[in-house]
Amino acid sequence: MTNKNLSILKANVQWKSFPVMSLRNRIAFYYTVATAFLIAVVFTITYIIVENVVYRQFDEKINQEVSQILFKANIQTKDFKGFASIKDEQVDTFDSEEESKNNDKIKVDTEFIQLVNRTGQVVKKSSTLSWCALAFNPNQSGTAYFNNIFMDSVVRQAQIPLVNRNGITEGYLIVAVPLKNAIIVLHDLQNVFLYSFPAIIVTLFVFTRIIAGKSIRPIDKVIATAERMTQKNLHQRITLPYHHDELYRLSATINDLLDRLQEAFQREKQFTADASHELKTPLASVKGTLEVLIRKPRDREHYEARIQFCLMELNRMAKLIDQLLMLARYESSTMKPNIETILLLPHIEEVIARMKASANEKNISIRMENADSASIAADPAILEMIFVNILSNAIKYSPYGSFITITIERKANTIDCSITDQGIGIPDEKINAVFERFYRVDTSRNSNTGGFGLGLSIVKKLADLQKITVSLKSEKNIGTTVILKFPSA
Repeated sequence: MTNKNLSILKANVQWKSFPVMSLRNRIAFYYTVATAFLIAVVFTITYIIVENVVYRQFDEKINQEVSQILFKANIQTKDFKGFASIKDEQVDTFDSEEESKNNDKIKVDTEFIQLVNRTGQVVKKSSTLSWCALAFNPNQSGTAYFNNIFMDSVVRQAQIPLVNRNGITEGYLIVAVPLKNAIIVLHDLQNVFLYSFPAIIVTLFVFTRIIAGKSIRPIDKVIATAERMTQKNLHQRITLPYHHDELYRLSATINDLLDRLQEAFQREKQFTADASHELKTPLASVKGTLEVLIRKPRDREHYEARIQFCLMELNRMAKLIDQLLMLARYESSTMKPNIETILLLPHIEEVIARMKASANEKNISIRMENADSASIAADPAILEMIFVNILSNAIKYSPYGSFITITIERKANTIDCSITDQGIGIPDEKINAVFERFYRVDTSRNSNTGGFGLGLSIVKKLADLQKITVSLKSEKNIGTTVILKFPSA
């Protein structure tokens, strides 16, 4: 065993050692993963939108508070770039420091207001701040909104610069509002998303697996039918689903495949019987003849007659084997035609000369009509095989003393060659079947009068190689016409 075979064997063993996920589970898993990703994205986007809406409302509330402060401070604009300076009368909305000191308890359910200079030193603050102060960010030059921790509570804080007419920042107004209730709402929303997400995914997987199981039920039927299929019950077929979807097409395609397999099996079964009979009979005849010859001395004439008989039977077997090899070469795609421009008439005359001896045995004459010397594109050797098989069939099934007519006719785009005999003919329902391998119209013919059922099959396949169209016209007990349409050279 080579290293390559060993590696393939090891790979197969490793592959079989891992559990294989069923189709319904794979469908449910992939669908659940995709849906989980989408749900996670939707939940995340929803949470971000809600969070932004909540913070925007608090920012608007802070802006309203700032507007009130500016109004009470007799400043007529919300834009603080107009500040020239910060004076005491402009911050009279703040409580006095003594009032702040007397307030022992910090209120966290109201606004916090603080005024600082540009160094961050507290100038004024609301009584709600008591002895505490809001955080100041010296690195922030413009207006900023952010969350901050104040006395173990989360607040929404705005830091607004106060500038004079020269554009110099004189100080900062810091306003904060508590986020306690908003944080509770956002936290609850987050918990809803986190706890509902796995429950949704598990439920989705279970229902998807059930739906997938029902959807692929025809596949289970396909598997069950295939497992029961043997040579004895090739007639069984898969029940087609109600809906004309992909599974319906799959089932119909497999049924068509089974039809072709059954037909091929029956054809090969018939071939086995026919071929074994065709080979067994001449072999038995040759063996019996030779056994008789060696029992005692015979006359020379007797020996010659028996040897001629043996040679005839061996020739029949050789012909059968040659035809089988030719079909095998065609089906394995190893036969390549050598297409060239040739004259049709000389090749037909050459084949007629070769078949003349067989025709004379039955007193059959072969006639040429409209012997037009037309040029065609074909392989000379393969073309000879085609005419030999056609004339051989015509001679074989024509009655004693009849004639065979060969006609060449030039058409617009083709050169038509017709070979007509006066034989037994072919029923209409069997005309298309005669081109199949090992098919014989009259299966009751014996080996002396009947062929192997390969001649016309070989003709069809060799003609297809050269893009030559083959067709049949036949009337029972009147005769058969084989028509070859060659593309014009």
